[in-house]
Amino acid sequence: MSIGKQIAYVFPGQGSQKLGMFSELSVQSPIIIDTFSQASAILGYDLWQLTQAGPEEKLNLTENTQPAMLAADVAAWRVCCSSKCEQPSYLAGHSLGEYSALVCAGAIDFADAIGLVAKRGSLMQSAVPAGDGAMAAIIGLDNKSVNAVCNEASENAIVAPANYNSIGQTVIAGERAAVERAAVLAKQAGALKVMILPVSVPAHCNLMQVVTKQLADMLVDIKIVTPKIPVIHNVDVMPHKDPSSIREMLVQQLYSPVRWVETIEFFASIHIDEMIECGPGRILAGLNKRITKEVPTINFSVKLSD
Repeated sequence: MSIGKQIAYVFPGQGSQKLGMFSELSVQSPIIIDTFSQASAILGYDLWQLTQAGPEEKLNLTENTQPAMLAADVAAWRVCCSSKCEQPSYLAGHSLGEYSALVCAGAIDFADAIGLVAKRGSLMQSAVPAGDGAMAAIIGLDNKSVNAVCNEASENAIVAPANYNSIGQTVIAGERAAVERAAVLAKQAGALKVMILPVSVPAHCNLMQVVTKQLADMLVDIKIVTPKIPVIHNVDVMPHKDPSSIREMLVQQLYSPVRWVETIEFFASIHIDEMIECGPGRILAGLNKRITKEVPTINFSVKLSD
């Protein structure tokens, strides 16, 4: 690697989990099992067993997926650190991945974060009765068109952009009937593809406002310090040093859209040379490639073999 190469690590959130993740790598890197064991001790159940053997529907419950993804992301980071990968200039995480980024930046203790995201997942699950909310991916419409579709579909209900994932790929969230109306309108507006997503919680929309106080109260009890590495937050695409500001960003993130396109455009604008997807899968690599061709994204496991 050339001297002075600027690296950003990006951490995936829900959607990257799958049964058997890190199964082979864990044989070569026991730190993965150690990380999941730490998480299991906090949670009171065997998180590694759940990720390896399922059942899949249990792993995909938000309250289980969130600690599973946090443990996976942090395990990947620890493997990279033990392999003496390059020190990153910035970190960022997609949705739940923002918690992973803060742990790896030294802002939040891993054990505290595991307990926090498990409770966060339960809170989010309780905010909207099962079946009342929905999320849908809209492919092939620009932001202005997606906003117009949501405004027309709302009819005094909640539906809005939740994840600005990539150029021409936006996820919307809200009340199920409104999301379904928006899906129809998006197709009529020329969307290439519209998919109702198989999720149990309509994240990053105003339906989550009802549990923001509970999350804020939980965050008060969590020790947060200034990150050792700048973390770009989902809400405002900026780094924050002050612990109170970080807490506020995490509360706002619950009901605000994930501004991932702007995050990756920021990395390109400051001439980051390479992004490392620090977690299972290559979802972020796919999204990032459609945002910028200038900055490649590779999975950490590829980095290890360099």
